[in-house]
Amino acid sequence: MQIDPINLKEIATILNASFIGDEHHLITGLNEIHRVKIGDIVFVDHPKYYEKALNSAASTIIINKEVDCPLGKALIIHPEPFTAFNTLTKHFSPKTYSSQAISKSAKIGVNTIIMPGAFIGNNVVIGSNCIIHPNVVIYENCIVGDNVIIHANTTVGSDAFYFKKRATEFEPLNTCGIVVIEDNVVIGANCTIDKGVTAITKIGKGCILDNQVHIGHDVLIGEMCLFAAQVGIAGACNIGNKVTMWGQVGISSSITIEDGATILAQSGVGENVAAGKTYFGSPAGEAKEKMRELFAAKQLPSLINKLYDK
Repeated sequence: MQIDPINLKEIATILNASFIGDEHHLITGLNEIHRVKIGDIVFVDHPKYYEKALNSAASTIIINKEVDCPLGKALIIHPEPFTAFNTLTKHFSPKTYSSQAISKSAKIGVNTIIMPGAFIGNNVVIGSNCIIHPNVVIYENCIVGDNVIIHANTTVGSDAFYFKKRATEFEPLNTCGIVVIEDNVVIGANCTIDKGVTAITKIGKGCILDNQVHIGHDVLIGEMCLFAAQVGIAGACNIGNKVTMWGQVGISSSITIEDGATILAQSGVGENVAAGKTYFGSPAGEAKEKMRELFAAKQLPSLINKLYDK
């Protein structure tokens, strides 16, 4: 999320926190660790991830312990970095809600059909020649390209599934990103697409999503992908072009699946998949190897019987 440039001292004042670094050090954005870039502020609240945050592209790190500050960066010391980050995103991107079925601030292209029961939130942009079926919900600030079809009861832009466990509750990470759906995409019925925490969730040109597909926060999907029913993709995954996932495939968070890969039905993917590979199984592996394992497992009963027969 981009913000107007603000200096370190002003940010620390908003948080009532101390800081390490030049008070004139500038912050130009707020982003979660998976999508940070130079100028951004990020948070870290566990020693396991200190090094990753300190060595990331982020220029400013909210951290709960005084550590050596990397050259050219700045630190904000706060006992609860997660909560502090929420304070900042709410400060710079306050939520707005529409009470109308189609917000007056939404921009709808020519020849686009919005069917009864659909909800289009504040500042949504929908291109031309789209069909938005009944009971589709598109949250504020989301962007839909041209020639897009979204079938009934699909939700675009719901909050990220991202929580910190406290003693008596789960604290949600404030979600203020968006969803971008590019041209010529078809999304089936009852799909759910979460917006980015502070950046975007993107579905690339020409993608086809079957019914009941879930796309988690900050997932980036390339062009011409095909996902069958009940595919579930966890947050911050990077999916290449022309990737195929068959029914009930599950993808763990932060996985990269490169161009042209195929994931066969009911597979659970917990590691990166190289371009052009076909994966199968849970945990998934290269399909040919997994098929050999299944064939070998089927031979075990007869091998055991032969041993007993002796």
